[in-house]
Amino acid sequence: HRMTANEIARVQSYLRRTLSNERIAITPPVRPGAPVEVSIAGEFIGVLYRDDDEGEISFSLNISILEEDLPAAVSI
Repeated sequence: HRMTANEIARVQSYLRRTLSNERIAITPPVRPGAPVEVSIAGEFIGVLYRDDDEGEISFSLNISILEEDLPAAVSI
């Protein structure tokens, strides 16, 4: 199922409040079937999915971290 504009706004508000970050933005897909993208300060961080399991709605945020984006190794 596609996410509605209202659902996107509600999830965005929830993420901003929960993660204390007003720079979180959820972008509706440009074309049908494309993923709903989540970014922080314009930097793509992942995609958001909507699940409807027998009328129970939930949302999943899949965050992708590329190894090349990680800092150099740190000593532990």
